[in-house]
Amino acid sequence: MKKSLSTPNAYNDAQRAAAYAALELRGTYYLAFRDLPAIIANNVKGRAALDFGCGAGRSTRFLKQLGFDATGIDISPSMLAMARKADPHGSYRLIDEGDLSGLARRSFDLILSTFAFDNIPDAARRVGLLRSLRELLSGQGRMILVGSAAEIYTHEWLSFTTQQFVENREARSGEPVRIVLTDVADPRPIVDFIWFHEDYLQAFAAAGLELLERHQPLGRVGEPYPWRAELSVAPWVIYVLGAR
Repeated sequence: MKKSLSTPNAYNDAQRAAAYAALELRGTYYLAFRDLPAIIANNVKGRAALDFGCGAGRSTRFLKQLGFDATGIDISPSMLAMARKADPHGSYRLIDEGDLSGLARRSFDLILSTFAFDNIPDAARRVGLLRSLRELLSGQGRMILVGSAAEIYTHEWLSFTTQQFVENREARSGEPVRIVLTDVADPRPIVDFIWFHEDYLQAFAAAGLELLERHQPLGRVGEPYPWRAELSVAPWVIYVLGAR
């Protein structure tokens, strides 16, 4: 589900798009989505939703299953082709990088972003995107940002490995880090950019967003997965945000 909204667009690649389109809400990714229905129910009023960086449409379909009128947007034609194939009646739009001008202001009750910000290398670009997304929120709208915790790049997981990238341990804010997803046939490393909680707090403040909730989902004994680090270290962070 990790997908890039920054240049170069590594996910506008037919092989990678096909591999990632096959992903389901299982393994380590299960933890990113497990608690979202309750978090959304507790924070969101209204049914108009935007999936920012929808990739192959998994998160858009997830929103639709929760009863939202969801629109997915992405900059990758290859990924959007996969989204439309899986969901022919869904709403998916190709956008230019950073250009949200085609979307109506104050029109979304929920903006969901799952992993898109992991691939944006520049802090100023992140703030600009967050500010543009804030302008799309309705009066009581909420943005829910799901991202990779910094710790994901330094541990071994059910669905990811980082052991060959020891340099990740020394990475500083905004620097590239590598990780391999073991649940797909494409063995090429994903290149992300590491961001820490303090970086997110600074970006939210600069974009005029208020942090309402922060969740760090852990695996639980008894779940149908042979968890590794997931039992003691959260691979993901979930932020619930509102406009100031």
